[in-house]
Amino acid sequence: MDVTKKKLEDAAAKNIITLHQADALYEFLAAQSQDVPRFTFTHVLYYLGGLIAIGAMTLFMNLGWESFGGAGIFFISLLYAGVGFKFSNSFATKSMAIPAGICATFVVCLTPLAIYGLQQWLGFWPDESVYKDYHRYIKWHWLYMELGTLAVGAIVAWKYKYPFLIMPIAVTLWYMTMDITAMISGGDITWELRKLVSMYSGLLMISLAFWIDIRSHKKADYAFWVYIFGVIAFWGGLSSQHSDSELSKFIYFCITLLMIGVGVLLVRRVFVVFGALGSCGYLGYLASDVFKDSWLFPVALTAIGFGIIYLGVLWQKHEKSITEKSRLLLPDPLRELLEAKS
Repeated sequence: MDVTKKKLEDAAAKNIITLHQADALYEFLAAQSQDVPRFTFTHVLYYLGGLIAIGAMTLFMNLGWESFGGAGIFFISLLYAGVGFKFSNSFATKSMAIPAGICATFVVCLTPLAIYGLQQWLGFWPDESVYKDYHRYIKWHWLYMELGTLAVGAIVAWKYKYPFLIMPIAVTLWYMTMDITAMISGGDITWELRKLVSMYSGLLMISLAFWIDIRSHKKADYAFWVYIFGVIAFWGGLSSQHSDSELSKFIYFCITLLMIGVGVLLVRRVFVVFGALGSCGYLGYLASDVFKDSWLFPVALTAIGFGIIYLGVLWQKHEKSITEKSRLLLPDPLRELLEAKS
């Protein structure tokens, strides 16, 4: 529910609560949600600044830094990390969890750059590739950087416990699946293999996110970023599969509908968004290929659409009783998770 000050004042006007209680309740709810990311101007500035700083040391890194040499890159990374920790601790003492978490995440994102510099310095770098290729190409020797990032990320996340710290860990896990595949296949990773690896690694990440969600939903939303990159990897790999079978395409449509249902159940919009994209893609395929000359198809689709709306009406009428009865059949951890999402 979207609880606003106006709604609380409206409740006070109807004598449900007093105006004093409405003001006190609003102040309490505002204090409770100050560390939850929201679409406010302050939070947009926090994340915009943080992502620019992180991007500068990762995605937008250019060849200019190669002039510092391995030792220079390594020690500059350590210096930047020290500054990041300093800012993070400073924000934490002021109870500003979001900027503190962003600064701590910046430190974790520096890890692959520091490891790259260390390998260059010690002469362990195996080829002519440079750091800026890390986010663009699949190579087996990125594994050292990825393992180091996971180790540092786990330590920093354990110490600071900010949900945003899971973001670089989730990205690294995604990268790692591709690089391990390249290592196993001897560097010759075909497009078909990439699609399969993406799909199955996405499923594993979604399972991991669900486990994290069950374990930590009472503390903070640590599963958010793992869900995002897991769904992207799974949906991307699934949607890239090629098949001439209409049955396979219909199964794909059913999977996307299931994603929408899972997203609604877990209150995870990423499932709904990508499930809806996949469903629309399948319906577009039916309209343009299978039933392109049929005037009945749009009519049938319209009828299905109104039928779904009617199902929504029925669900709204009986939602409470259906939900209560169905949750009694679920294991306690899952029931607690769904109740927390309600």
